[in-house]
Amino acid sequence: MPLVKPMRLTFAYHPVTDVRFGATTQLQGTTLEVSEAALRQYLLEDRRLERIDLAIVHPDESCRFGVVFDIVEPRAKEPGAGPDFPGILDPIAMVGQGITHVLQGAAVTILDAAAPVAGGQVVEMSGDAGQACPYAALSHLVVVPHVVPGLERPRAWHALRLASVKTAVYLGRTAVHHTPANSAVFESLGPADASRPGIPRIAYIGQIHSRQRVAEVDEQILYGANTAGMAPVLLHPNEWLDGALVTSYTGNAVETYFYQNHPVIMELYRWHREGKITLVGTIATMAGSDNDDRARNAMMAAHQAKWGLAAEGIVLTKYGGGAPHADMALTAKLCEELGMRTAVQASDMSRDRRAESALLFNYAEVDAIVYVGGNDTRWTVPAVPRVIAGTPEAATALAAAQVLDAGRLCGVTNQQGASHLRAFVH
Repeated sequence: MPLVKPMRLTFAYHPVTDVRFGATTQLQGTTLEVSEAALRQYLLEDRRLERIDLAIVHPDESCRFGVVFDIVEPRAKEPGAGPDFPGILDPIAMVGQGITHVLQGAAVTILDAAAPVAGGQVVEMSGDAGQACPYAALSHLVVVPHVVPGLERPRAWHALRLASVKTAVYLGRTAVHHTPANSAVFESLGPADASRPGIPRIAYIGQIHSRQRVAEVDEQILYGANTAGMAPVLLHPNEWLDGALVTSYTGNAVETYFYQNHPVIMELYRWHREGKITLVGTIATMAGSDNDDRARNAMMAAHQAKWGLAAEGIVLTKYGGGAPHADMALTAKLCEELGMRTAVQASDMSRDRRAESALLFNYAEVDAIVYVGGNDTRWTVPAVPRVIAGTPEAATALAAAQVLDAGRLCGVTNQQGASHLRAFVH
């Protein structure tokens, strides 16, 4: 019986070295030109938005901007290759196949003008903190949507979400008819494939939300769904990379850009190509709201990995703080009991390293733990000449010299594999 043809996704990369405003929106070589008027008109089709502020920030510029709602890599599907952000921008249909054009080196950064500056996430483009912030290496089109007065907060968040994906695809379409500088193909083997005997079969289990914070009714996370009532679900690795997922309204130190370039999945794919492992699939799961939820989700994820993917090893990551930590650990314990070796990624969940943060799990079976840093790392940043924010008050607060901890800098701490901090045992 012939094997089912693997799902094949091609990223067509178009390097962007400069972003500037121009008369039309177009890609000229490695320069992305953006028409302010055309983009504003497009975004203001959403009547929940009163006005749109736009700005461009380049790498190494002495600039700070926030509060960040989300960061998205500009991308667009080749015509006929599938939807862009299904369930949000396009009708629901499978992603992870065909050609996706990627403006590599550019980012769409959406600011939340109504979010309080205290505790809000920022991008620092220069200095030592900028060196630690992975997004400082990108050219940003910063979009600040201002919603109509009196709009309910969840509806405002939804308007920001729609603006983020609309802008990303609007820019990504400038590359569709250009020849890419290079490309990458993502094609894994299914669980039934036996063509690589003796090579470890590895799966990834990643949390995409935590029920500690109930998702809003229109909070689109997975194929446009808010994840309410969601049980662990099998996903092809390509779906994570190609628009099936966006981050939640409150982020939890995960940006949509992260999902589009998921470092754990990218690394597993690299090992797969090199013949070190066989990447057999992924499972998207949730952190539960109570003990029953935790037990149910952990059991289902572990058994899907064992019997659905025939995995021999599992990589696990979490989404958020203490309860997700416990959910991930219980899932790993059950995987180990089923004969699958596990590696988990963990961080301390508090700024003061309280003892209970380290005692949320203590399973002898779960002994391969990667520590990805916490909020105890801080930078003293100077006043900057340029700030982008949603209000004058926010701009004043951000412009001043201050101390920024790692949790406030986008992309520095990330519990799903993109942290720019490392721990060393002395």
